Amino acid sequence: MNLYAIRAIFVYEMKRFFRTLMESLLSPVISTCLYFVVFGTAIGSRIDQIEGVSYGAFIVPGLIMLSVMTQAISNASFGIYFPKFIGTIFELFSAPVSFLEIVIGYVGAAATKAMMIGVIILITAHFFVDITIQHPLAMLAFLVLTCLSFSLFGFIIGIWAENFQQLQLIPLLVITPLVFLGGSFYSISMLPPVWQTITLFNPVVYLISGFRWSFFGQADVPVGLSLLAILGFTALCLGVVWWIFKTGYRIKS
Repeated sequence: MNLYAIRAIFVYEMKRFFRTLMESLLSPVISTCLYFVVFGTAIGSRIDQIEGVSYGAFIVPGLIMLSVMTQAISNASFGIYFPKFIGTIFELFSAPVSFLEIVIGYVGAAATKAMMIGVIILITAHFFVDITIQHPLAMLAFLVLTCLSFSLFGFIIGIWAENFQQLQLIPLLVITPLVFLGGSFYSISMLPPVWQTITLFNPVVYLISGFRWSFFGQADVPVGLSLLAILGFTALCLGVVWWIFKTGYRIKS
């Protein structure tokens, strides 16, 4: 294992993150604050509690998941796409660095950035609502697994994308709608029975439900199923990444 190569990629990606601190860190935090103001004030005044939890506190796990997922994908996809776009990725492939070390460097940096944003949003939320975390270790585990899996997913998107527009295609048209429809701002038990069944086909429901359980001890789906879902998604992304480097899909041309 070439730890120097991993460290070099990781440090380079983190330095890029801090060079664009305004858009990388402050932008998602400000957006989350606006969500608190809009949803907490406009909707929270009409909905007192959901399952015994104040509405302002109830939406915190969903807001964190929304930011973490989108930022993990964005950072990982851009991190690997930009070297491919300018051609420097071939210098990386010609160096004595394995595909595993490349993935660890880029995905590790993207996951770290997403986790930093998630933690900062959690701290910011305390200025708006009172939050208690009943299962902090479970919360940390779900956060780490989500950052890791969606960073892997973003890495795949970065390899697949042929232009900058495609980098935003899946996050904007797939991930964001799934998060909004996945119970981030409501409990799926509030939906009619038919829509509850349909919503269970949304994979994001299981991630948000498990993460919310770690805060309030309440979940829309069994916690074990949520953990199995995130582990399965991580394994699937790892398998796709392995296939990409084995076949050279969109990286050898």
